[in-house]
Amino acid sequence: MAQARLQSSGSVTSVSRHGPAALAERVDNASVVTENHRFMKTARDTQKRPRRPAAAPPEARSAPEPGEVAPAGKDLTPVVGTNLRRLRTQRDLSLEKLSKLSGVSRAMLGQIELGQSAPTINVLWKISSALSVPFSALITARSTGGLHVLRAEHAKVLSSHDGSYSSRALFPFDEPRRVEFYELRMAPGSVERADAHNPGTIENLVVAAGAVEIEVPGRKEQLGTGDAIVFQADAPHVYRSRADVETVMYLVMTYADTVG
Repeated sequence: MAQARLQSSGSVTSVSRHGPAALAERVDNASVVTENHRFMKTARDTQKRPRRPAAAPPEARSAPEPGEVAPAGKDLTPVVGTNLRRLRTQRDLSLEKLSKLSGVSRAMLGQIELGQSAPTINVLWKISSALSVPFSALITARSTGGLHVLRAEHAKVLSSHDGSYSSRALFPFDEPRRVEFYELRMAPGSVERADAHNPGTIENLVVAAGAVEIEVPGRKEQLGTGDAIVFQADAPHVYRSRADVETVMYLVMTYADTVG
């Protein structure tokens, strides 16, 4: 005969019973406790186990490197792509070979040629140096005639990866020349580092608004509004904004050899 006994612990009261039915109930309860214990242990082990990072999709693994792509006008992107393909094929260079010469990823070069990516100014300088052509050879469409009007609303502007530095060509690339003319703009506090240009290249720059520091090997110069500077640009050089407003400059680049 089953007997019942009440045990009290605080506000919780439990009932202890004896007999076959009570034994079966205790066995079932023990099974539930054991199963719960296994579940909790599995959950703890899963939390301790380090998660494997998800594999990157193929397109991500072949994507351009960070800092290679910048916003640009839709009309400029196809121009750069067409010029790059023409100049590369004229020199019988594969994308892989040009990548090694320029230090720009093969994926980036391919996307530029297809008009799918707008490269930064720094990337275009690397490509133009590897191809031994002026910067403008990549960004300006060929045209004909003796008079050219470059409307502001149709300007072809290239920017750094963060948009703090921009360059606009103020001339058409349609005939051989040794001189190029650019408008440069820098956001307050921005820095632009330029690689060495072709041997014999000279930069002549005037500050129209703001202030800038120009650094060449072994020397730094501070320039304010109206100041101008001429320096050899066939060595690495740096532009640093020194104003709390946008700095605007006009740059004339002169090459040792005729280009175009």
